[in-house]
Amino acid sequence: MKLASLFSGGKDSTYAIYKAKQEGHSIECLVSVFPQSEESHLLHYPNIPITSLQAKAMKIPQILTRTSTTDPQIELVELQKLLEKTKKDFGIEGIVHGGLFSDYQRIRFETLGNNLNLKVISPLWHVDQKNYLKELLDSKFKFIITSVTSAGLDETWLGREITRDDVEQLIVLSTKYGFNLTFEGGEAETFVVDCPLFYSPIQIIKANKIWDGYRGRFEITEAVLEK
Repeated sequence: MKLASLFSGGKDSTYAIYKAKQEGHSIECLVSVFPQSEESHLLHYPNIPITSLQAKAMKIPQILTRTSTTDPQIELVELQKLLEKTKKDFGIEGIVHGGLFSDYQRIRFETLGNNLNLKVISPLWHVDQKNYLKELLDSKFKFIITSVTSAGLDETWLGREITRDDVEQLIVLSTKYGFNLTFEGGEAETFVVDCPLFYSPIQIIKANKIWDGYRGRFEITEAVLEK
């Protein structure tokens, strides 16, 4: 099936592409939307412009745009118009997204699919969170943390590439502080720098670390594809 990926550049949306391709689907394009506010419940905020490098690394065309509002209902309408154009331009038959447990996202994406007669593919839906993080590393996915907004996650996590030891530490911290282990509640966000889908890893040249004592962001300002 020809699919468009709702792509944020994080571990979940990238791994969803990986799993969809394993299932025999063809990813015709990436749809990446930059929200007006980091408070968006539907869209990811940090480093969306840098997803263009990931698209190049995967050799998949990308549609990259920005919403005109912070209103979640209008966000959804704009995303539907964008997918309608994508369906016309790329002949897609469905959309793939990396949702795990968020009914908020699932219901809205399924509404979009029904409105546009597109099948919704959710390869990661209700996976075991601990096994999932370990599976990511086993599958040679390399990703960094680009934002933290939860107790238990301090500025030392910003920009960190996650290792097996980090996964074990996150399991302990998520139990202690009660945050979602895979960050689907917005407790943290991630950015994939290398994986089997990439023909070249991404090298981060410059970045700004912003920390206010409770929450923070790792903003990539310059990055390249390694030769």
